[in-house]
Amino acid sequence: MARDGDGIYTRSDRPGYYVSYKDADGRRRRRKVNAANRTEANSLRSGFVSREAVAEAHGVRPPSGETFAEVAKLYLAHQRTYIGKENYAREAEIVENHLKPFFAGELRAIRRPTIQLYITERSAQAAPATVIKEFNVLKHLLKLATDLWEFIPVNPAQGVKSPKAPPGRVRYLQPEELRALLEASPSWLRPIIALAVATAMRRSEILGLRWLDIDHNGARLFIRKTKNGDPRIVYLNRLAMLAITSLQRGAPTALLFPGLDPAWVSVAFIRLCVSLNVADFHFHDLRHTAASWLRMQGADIHTVAQVLGHKDLRMTMRYSHLSPDYLSEAVGRLDGAFKLCHQYVTAQKQLAEPISVSS
Repeated sequence: MARDGDGIYTRSDRPGYYVSYKDADGRRRRRKVNAANRTEANSLRSGFVSREAVAEAHGVRPPSGETFAEVAKLYLAHQRTYIGKENYAREAEIVENHLKPFFAGELRAIRRPTIQLYITERSAQAAPATVIKEFNVLKHLLKLATDLWEFIPVNPAQGVKSPKAPPGRVRYLQPEELRALLEASPSWLRPIIALAVATAMRRSEILGLRWLDIDHNGARLFIRKTKNGDPRIVYLNRLAMLAITSLQRGAPTALLFPGLDPAWVSVAFIRLCVSLNVADFHFHDLRHTAASWLRMQGADIHTVAQVLGHKDLRMTMRYSHLSPDYLSEAVGRLDGAFKLCHQYVTAQKQLAEPISVSS
């Protein structure tokens, strides 16, 4: 590395010029610049230094020159430590295949109309739920770029309208259908189906279970990392316990269902449903089945949200119509609070009745 006192240097292992300077927070910054010679590199460095001086004086950092691709790489590295493996793979696919090709260039060049154009074009190619997911990833990336990394002063996604979400899917099995599925399923798939419908766990959560995650005495299990990245305790009913005890126990760190590819499970389940004429039903709908039966058995919406591991209650509200009685019961409880008003209302009614005049 060749360096001198003016903050410009070269590297023996890579071509080009690099600059070094301190930002407004006093941290040393080093970056490669697109310069043909030392004079151009010095000019670019002066611009960086001036920008940081303005940021220090006014407390507002002007946008930097990072490209969207550079920030996307940083975003994925950040997300890898916070979300589950399947969710990370989905976000990486969105970033690499959709966001990076569309938002090529510098991050600071992105404006609200640009984002709205992306939504419009993608809405003509994909389902609303897909576009919403992609837009949420973009919003999160831009939020981190604004609030955490301070590459841009304002998030351009703020104020951009997302496509309208379709009604949440609620497809659940009747008891006879579930019984038929369990009876006809192969022995390796039966306990997986039973666990899914008894606990509302996701496929990835079930296939990731280890024997040390099971608390037999407490009739519960511990999920180390859920879809949203948080751990969760799942309580086990009799059906779930039967499914677990039917398995051959392995070492503490061994999986309950070793060697199973998630795609195999889903494909085998769909084939089973087709063979029994259970139409329009997927493995994830077992989770809907558990939530739906909870509601129909009188569980309140907050309890269902806790069982499902939902952070946002709006995700759980799709099941609210399955138990309308709870609304009637809730309103009925107000009678106790309004008891003192009953006599007044009765008296008011008597006053309002027409007076009959005897002839």
